[in-house]
Amino acid sequence: MDSRYKIMFVCTGNTCRSPMAEAALKVLLEKERPGKFEVNSSGTSAANGFPATMYGIEAAKIWDANLSQHKSQPLNPQLIEDADLIFAMTPSHYKEIIRMRKDAAGKTFLFKNFPDPSPKGDGLADPIGQELAVYNETFLEIGEYLGKYLPEILKRIDAK
Repeated sequence: MDSRYKIMFVCTGNTCRSPMAEAALKVLLEKERPGKFEVNSSGTSAANGFPATMYGIEAAKIWDANLSQHKSQPLNPQLIEDADLIFAMTPSHYKEIIRMRKDAAGKTFLFKNFPDPSPKGDGLADPIGQELAVYNETFLEIGEYLGKYLPEILKRIDAK
């Protein structure tokens, strides 16, 4: 049995927000809990095998995170089951996760609400199709939230 704590981010196409969040959290956790976690991402409307957007790859470099090997994957019930903690980027992503697996409610959080379990609130804006500056802002916003959440995430990793 795998004892690593599994965290998943969910957005729409799995080429911008969720891969950037995945890359950012990996940078943070690699310093704090190397080898004790697994972070991935998926999309509610994603196709298999697409790279992260060019600007997503660039924005992740702010933290020396490497998204160049990212391949998109669609959200599915098995990914939901395997995850210990799921971050939905928007309320609609949250609803889709719960639609697929009702039993995931206790481990699924709206990204900007964590650790509050309420599925209502603000989503993280989608930078798709916008300029690099918008992607950079989105990445920094993700990083700011993850920095706030890190103590709680570490507590959960340590409890597994």
